[in-house]
Amino acid sequence: MAGKPKISRVEVVVNVASGSVGPGAPDEIQALLAEWGVRATVSAPAPGELGRCLRDAIDAAPDAVLVLAGDGTARAAAELAGPDGPLIAPLPGGTMNMLPHAVYGVVPWQEALKTILEDGREQAIGGGEIDGRTFLVAAILGSPALWAPAREAVRDGELKLALARAQRAWRRAFSGRLRYALDGGPRGKAEALTFLCPMASKAMSNDEQALEVAAIDPKGLADAARMGIKAIVDDWRNDPAVEVRSCRSAGVWAAGRIPAVLDGEPVRLNATTRVTWRPKVARILAPPKEHGV
Repeated sequence: MAGKPKISRVEVVVNVASGSVGPGAPDEIQALLAEWGVRATVSAPAPGELGRCLRDAIDAAPDAVLVLAGDGTARAAAELAGPDGPLIAPLPGGTMNMLPHAVYGVVPWQEALKTILEDGREQAIGGGEIDGRTFLVAAILGSPALWAPAREAVRDGELKLALARAQRAWRRAFSGRLRYALDGGPRGKAEALTFLCPMASKAMSNDEQALEVAAIDPKGLADAARMGIKAIVDDWRNDPAVEVRSCRSAGVWAAGRIPAVLDGEPVRLNATTRVTWRPKVARILAPPKEHGV
């Protein structure tokens, strides 16, 4: 981790439609930054303008871009900035907040912001790449990803649509097995594959240069139910239906397009795709390591 960078001018992108961001957040973050003598341009774009707003914030070449939004927006900001762009601070403003929690711990965004203003450090963050898309926390490939659209509909309050999507996901469960090969090794089959970046993995240190891979292969509903119980009371990776290892590159293919979730966002991948570890996707503004990052 590099030394403490100078933070005097920042661009802030607030997604007020995100899971835990209210309409007063833009004014609140503007006031907090002013207390620290930081010049800030705060934007709260409409959903359709979010991508353009992120691009404009990065093109302004500030000391840092603060993103108060969900995991998908934080991932997009890091992807746009790249390894040579401005520092990214992914503050927790979404529903799951996987990336902010991995970086700052499970704290409110106000506390995370105070920590990095007091003693923030530059840190390179690695991630995975699939079909030209980046993920910084986790990717799920296979039929479990079909449940993500149902979750999104519930979050939007569209319960009938959520039910229809859940029924569709249930009908397609256990019907589209994946084939895969890790680091050019022997081929395997699984119902689903998950790829975790080191920052999100319980089994890897943050400095490891690889992805943690879990091949999930329940043989039927009984196995799936057992895994559901283990997810509540134990680490699901200890289940006999799950094989865990690490890799830097993986080939994945299926009979048709592969449903996937990248950092909480549902996508469709090509029927044949490759997952690759990238050691430096972007630079983030993080707490010093003694804070647990």
